[in-house]
Amino acid sequence: MGAYILRRLLLMIPTLIGIMAVNFAVIQFAPGGPVEQVIAKLQGTDVSATERFSGGGNDFGSQQAGADSAGGDAGLSSKYRGAQGLDPEFIAQLEKEFGFDKPPLERFLTMLWNYARFDFGNSYFRDIPVVDLVLEKMPVSISLGLWMTLISYLVSIPLGIGKAVRDGSRFDVWTSAVIVVGYAIPSFLFAILLIVLFAGGNFFDWFPLRGLWSERYGGTPFWSWITDPVALADYFWHLALPLTAMAVSAFATTTLLVKNSFLDEIRKQYVLTARMKGLTERAILYRHVFRNAMLIVIAGFPGAFIGVFITGSLLIETIFSLDGLGLLGYRSAIDRDYAVVFATLYIFSLIGLVVTLISDLTYTLIDPRIDFDSREV
Repeated sequence: MGAYILRRLLLMIPTLIGIMAVNFAVIQFAPGGPVEQVIAKLQGTDVSATERFSGGGNDFGSQQAGADSAGGDAGLSSKYRGAQGLDPEFIAQLEKEFGFDKPPLERFLTMLWNYARFDFGNSYFRDIPVVDLVLEKMPVSISLGLWMTLISYLVSIPLGIGKAVRDGSRFDVWTSAVIVVGYAIPSFLFAILLIVLFAGGNFFDWFPLRGLWSERYGGTPFWSWITDPVALADYFWHLALPLTAMAVSAFATTTLLVKNSFLDEIRKQYVLTARMKGLTERAILYRHVFRNAMLIVIAGFPGAFIGVFITGSLLIETIFSLDGLGLLGYRSAIDRDYAVVFATLYIFSLIGLVVTLISDLTYTLIDPRIDFDSREV
């Protein structure tokens, strides 16, 4: 087991490098980078855009004001859309500010070296360390990802087992109909319906629409009030509608996966042999079938958790005004804040690889016959 874990950990290094390399290469051809974003704002669309670049030793604002609007100045700035007429020194300082004064390969290698030391730098436009920005948004994503995955598995596994044992019965038919209808309804549409019904729409005003907690808890750290029953009730009160909206489609996939997995195992020869030996159906189901059928369910756990944790909650975060990592990643991509984009990509990729390894190791807890040391990675 130790050798297998070591091989998997070593394999994470080239995997992370490959992920970062592919995305870095794609970004090089993406139009509208951070320099273009600043130029577009400086051209009059946003007066406050110069605030990020008007401090310190470089007075970008005064350089831009003194730019020559024609002639030789356009030579350097013409490679950026909308930069004609701006002072070449101003453009050069913008490039230096964002690190674009260096060749792409050098920038990529520097980024890898910094990320290996978990040095993610500052956001381009918010002047705040990326780590602090991610930690600020983390409670929302942890709340949605953790509770959604936990609720989904706690409900779907018993329901799927019940459907497999009662395959073809009225219970199986009716629950399948409910699951299919729930899966067909997009989570964001169901979220809007919940808001209309229960959050101050045309009917009831029972649940809040913004944030993870009320204002009186907003200034305290997430972990400081988690043991307070009143604060905890307020926390789940705010999460009730978002989790309900996300659960509709999540139940369907996991429940049907559990049912089909158990049906495949129940029909195998070893189950018939166990029945001939006089074992009860309960003993057969939970002592023999369960550990074999649950392997495929556990294999889907990393994808389910990471999907909700990173990207699956973007629309829900937007609808319920929850400022989490999904919304952060979307806004950073739109703003071309590459410092945040690449840092979050690295963090999420690393988390995904670690969770996948943990998922593989969990196999041995369910089925001790699995020997990872005897297999190749």
